[in-house]
Amino acid sequence: MSEQLKRTPLYQKHLALGAKMVPFAGWEMPVSYPSGIIAEHTAVRNSVGVFDIGHMGLIKVQVARGKGQEEGLDLIQKLTTNDASKLAVNQCQYSVLCNENGGALDDLLVYRFADHYMIIANASNADKVLARLRSFPSATKVSPWEDHAMLSIQGPQAVRLVEKALAVSLSNLKRNHTLEEKNLIFSRTGYTGEDGIELIIDKIEAPKIWDLFIEAKIQPCGLGARDTLRLEAGLPLYGHEYDEETTPLEAGYPWAVKFDKGDFSGRAALLKEKEGGLKKQLVGIELEGRAIPRQGNSILDIRNSILGVVTSGTFSPTFKKPVALAYLLAPCPLSLASVFVEIRGERVPGRVVDKSLYKRVK
Repeated sequence: MSEQLKRTPLYQKHLALGAKMVPFAGWEMPVSYPSGIIAEHTAVRNSVGVFDIGHMGLIKVQVARGKGQEEGLDLIQKLTTNDASKLAVNQCQYSVLCNENGGALDDLLVYRFADHYMIIANASNADKVLARLRSFPSATKVSPWEDHAMLSIQGPQAVRLVEKALAVSLSNLKRNHTLEEKNLIFSRTGYTGEDGIELIIDKIEAPKIWDLFIEAKIQPCGLGARDTLRLEAGLPLYGHEYDEETTPLEAGYPWAVKFDKGDFSGRAALLKEKEGGLKKQLVGIELEGRAIPRQGNSILDIRNSILGVVTSGTFSPTFKKPVALAYLLAPCPLSLASVFVEIRGERVPGRVVDKSLYKRVK
């Protein structure tokens, strides 16, 4: 018998809006609404959309009373690649949890609050991340934060409309900072390439908050639009651009690996990779025609030699063309004039571009 899929507190709300529900990382989640993925994608790029991200793994790293930040900080510093000691209270940072070979167990957001840290893990890896944190010798209490849900409101109008819907002031909230108000945690973060607010809320309050956004005519968005948006922005998805054989350096995040902070899991292997050169590098690819590239498609040169492999592909609603993220075998010049993507036995012409195909105008 298959394992029962988990549901967020908004499951019935999604059904009422006519959402198409699909299995995802052990959860039953909306992939799209009757408006369709392109309409949802376009709403986020041009105005605003709201996503249920209650499937993400929230993990609390408690700081023992009277010990300051040292105990919880030490655990995070030894296991993640970024330097959490640089975080001010109510600030967060992107980081990666690596194995000893430098491969990614997961990419994370690490938050610092007054008396604890919080880690947000990908839904597919939440249990693995929790187990890894608990396996490290430490008296620090590490526990899943299961009584909370999350919403993500993304787009150029996100801040203004969240302020209006919830009667709060967020205009001074900086990127990668948080604000706690009205029993809500507002975080200026996102996974779409746009400005946005992510909300951490009590599960009981989630349906009421969702209704406020829907009543404000904010477009509900599903996993389909989330994927096309993040792909255009060159943002990695675990299981596609990241896995246990892929390092944050290869994925294009050297700035999230702080070698000078001291020892951490995977440091020696990552330092060796940095000094010896990458085996592969993540790039963007724009294709001609209408054929959609998919994970696993080979990247070829004019002589049919394999240059790399597609990790994610879609038809870009923004650029009106097929696009992909792909790993090219290093050393491979990013100035490569042209490549071919093998799709269903056909060689489709394309060109290598920056992995961040879409860049928001600030």
